[in-house]
Amino acid sequence: MEKINLKDKFQLFDNYWSPRIIGELNGQYVKLAKLKGEMVWHSHANEDEYFQVVKGSIIIHLRDRSITLNEGECFIVPKGVEHLPEAKEEAHVLLFEPKETAHTGTTESELTVAVEKQDWI
Repeated sequence: MEKINLKDKFQLFDNYWSPRIIGELNGQYVKLAKLKGEMVWHSHANEDEYFQVVKGSIIIHLRDRSITLNEGECFIVPKGVEHLPEAKEEAHVLLFEPKETAHTGTTESELTVAVEKQDWI
Protein backbone atom coordinates (compact mmCIF):
# COMPACT_ATOMS: atom_id res chain seq x y z
CA MET A 1 0.00 0.00 0.00
CA GLU A 2 1.53 3.22 -1.20
CA LYS A 3 0.05 6.65 -1.74
CA ILE A 4 -0.40 7.75 -5.34
CA ASN A 5 0.49 11.23 -6.52
CA LEU A 6 -1.80 11.94 -9.48
CA LYS A 7 0.34 14.80 -10.80
CA ASP A 8 3.39 12.53 -10.91
CA LYS A 9 1.43 9.75 -12.62
CA PHE A 10 0.08 12.10 -15.32
CA GLN A 11 3.68 13.06 -16.14
CA LEU A 12 4.46 9.44 -17.08
CA PHE A 13 2.51 9.47 -20.36
CA ASP A 14 1.61 11.86 -23.17
CA ASN A 15 -0.87 10.19 -25.50
CA TYR A 16 -4.54 11.07 -25.46
CA TRP A 17 -7.54 8.75 -25.04
CA SER A 18 -5.37 5.90 -23.77
CA PRO A 19 -6.24 5.26 -20.11
CA ARG A 20 -3.55 4.09 -17.69
CA ILE A 21 -4.41 1.94 -14.70
CA ILE A 22 -3.18 3.16 -11.31
CA GLY A 23 -5.04 0.75 -9.03
CA GLU A 24 -7.85 -1.69 -8.35
CA LEU A 25 -10.83 -1.09 -6.10
CA ASN A 26 -13.62 -3.61 -5.47
CA GLY A 27 -13.48 -5.17 -8.93
CA GLN A 28 -12.87 -1.85 -10.66
CA TYR A 29 -9.84 -0.23 -12.19
CA VAL A 30 -8.87 3.28 -11.17
CA LYS A 31 -7.54 4.93 -14.32
CA LEU A 32 -5.99 8.17 -15.48
CA ALA A 33 -6.41 9.54 -18.97
CA LYS A 34 -5.34 12.61 -20.87
CA LEU A 35 -8.03 13.85 -23.22
CA LYS A 36 -7.89 16.25 -26.14
CA GLY A 37 -10.31 16.47 -29.05
CA GLU A 38 -13.29 14.14 -29.37
CA MET A 39 -13.78 10.48 -28.52
CA VAL A 40 -16.43 8.50 -30.45
CA TRP A 41 -20.07 7.99 -29.56
CA HIS A 42 -20.29 4.83 -27.48
CA SER A 43 -22.02 3.24 -24.53
CA HIS A 44 -21.33 0.53 -21.99
CA ALA A 45 -24.25 -1.92 -21.78
CA ASN A 46 -23.50 -3.20 -18.28
CA GLU A 47 -21.29 -0.62 -16.60
CA ASP A 48 -21.60 2.93 -15.31
CA GLU A 49 -18.61 5.17 -16.04
CA TYR A 50 -17.26 7.74 -13.57
CA PHE A 51 -15.39 10.81 -14.88
CA GLN A 52 -13.61 13.24 -12.55
CA VAL A 53 -11.69 16.18 -13.97
CA VAL A 54 -8.34 16.67 -12.28
CA LYS A 55 -7.04 19.37 -14.65
CA GLY A 56 -8.74 21.40 -17.38
CA SER A 57 -12.31 20.84 -18.47
CA ILE A 58 -14.26 18.35 -20.56
CA ILE A 59 -17.70 18.09 -22.10
CA ILE A 60 -19.69 14.88 -21.86
CA HIS A 61 -22.10 14.95 -24.79
CA LEU A 62 -25.25 12.90 -24.34
CA ARG A 63 -27.88 12.50 -27.04
CA ASP A 64 -30.20 15.01 -25.32
CA ARG A 65 -27.74 17.43 -23.66
CA SER A 66 -24.11 18.21 -22.90
CA ILE A 67 -22.51 18.45 -19.46
CA THR A 68 -19.41 20.58 -18.93
CA LEU A 69 -17.10 19.42 -16.17
CA ASN A 70 -14.39 21.65 -14.75
CA GLU A 71 -11.55 20.84 -12.35
CA GLY A 72 -12.86 19.13 -9.25
CA GLU A 73 -16.18 18.15 -10.84
CA CYS A 74 -17.39 14.67 -11.69
CA PHE A 75 -20.18 12.94 -13.58
CA ILE A 76 -21.40 9.36 -13.78
CA VAL A 77 -22.60 8.15 -17.16
CA PRO A 78 -25.22 5.47 -16.45
CA LYS A 79 -24.88 2.10 -18.14
CA GLY A 80 -26.44 1.97 -21.58
CA VAL A 81 -26.31 5.75 -22.13
CA GLU A 82 -24.56 6.85 -25.31
CA HIS A 83 -21.94 9.50 -24.68
CA LEU A 84 -19.12 11.31 -26.43
CA PRO A 85 -16.43 12.89 -24.25
CA GLU A 86 -14.67 15.96 -25.64
CA ALA A 87 -11.82 18.17 -24.45
CA LYS A 88 -11.17 21.36 -26.39
CA GLU A 89 -7.77 21.65 -24.67
CA GLU A 90 -5.76 18.98 -22.88
CA ALA A 91 -7.56 17.72 -19.80
CA HIS A 92 -6.58 15.18 -17.14
CA VAL A 93 -9.30 12.81 -15.95
CA LEU A 94 -9.67 10.16 -13.24
CA LEU A 95 -11.94 7.23 -14.16
CA PHE A 96 -13.51 4.37 -12.23
CA GLU A 97 -14.66 1.43 -14.34
CA PRO A 98 -15.31 -2.27 -13.75
CA LYS A 99 -12.26 -4.24 -14.86
CA GLU A 100 -14.08 -5.75 -17.84
CA THR A 101 -15.30 -2.41 -19.24
CA ALA A 102 -14.45 -2.09 -22.93
CA HIS A 103 -12.82 1.26 -23.67
CA THR A 104 -15.37 2.30 -26.30
CA GLY A 105 -18.11 -0.22 -25.53
CA THR A 106 -19.02 -2.13 -28.68
CA THR A 107 -17.92 0.77 -30.90
CA GLU A 108 -14.60 0.08 -32.61
CA SER A 109 -12.46 3.03 -33.73
CA GLU A 110 -8.83 4.01 -34.09
CA LEU A 111 -9.06 5.30 -30.50
CA THR A 112 -10.17 1.97 -29.01
CA VAL A 113 -7.69 0.43 -26.56
CA ALA A 114 -8.35 -3.17 -25.54
CA VAL A 115 -8.62 -3.72 -21.79
CA GLU A 116 -5.69 -6.14 -21.83
CA LYS A 117 -3.56 -3.50 -23.63
CA GLN A 118 -4.12 -0.78 -21.04
CA ASP A 119 -0.89 -0.17 -19.16
CA TRP A 120 -0.34 0.05 -15.42
CA ILE A 121 1.66 3.04 -14.26
